[in-house]
Amino acid sequence: MSQHLGAVSLVVRDYDEAKAYYAGVLGFDIVEDRDMGEGKRWVTVAPPGSGGTRLLLAKAAGPAQAAAIGNQTGGRVFLFLHTDDFGRDYDLYRSRGVEFREEPRREAYGTVAVFEDLYGNLWDLLQSRIEGR
Repeated sequence: MSQHLGAVSLVVRDYDEAKAYYAGVLGFDIVEDRDMGEGKRWVTVAPPGSGGTRLLLAKAAGPAQAAAIGNQTGGRVFLFLHTDDFGRDYDLYRSRGVEFREEPRREAYGTVAVFEDLYGNLWDLLQSRIEGR
């Protein structure tokens, strides 16, 4: 049996604003941007070399979804962005205005720092010490 996560939905305010941030600031690839009619689009982005898992940028529809923007996990770290060079990406993101909540720290599992995306969702930038991750 073979399974993998194809996409994770990320509720956003605006498609183009989100695309500009994830592609322009974080350097993600825009995988797809398809008009679905009635103001809806299928917009997916992925970190370079990610191997398949994508973020589906889902524009909030209605007040309940809008209220979840930036707080999809109740204040916990939401997504874990693995990198092969922590220092390179940490410095690049800081130079592009990414807000880190802490200084980088070394843990048994790797080097990590928490940052906020454009909406306030928390991410770990992580270089794993575990081979193959």
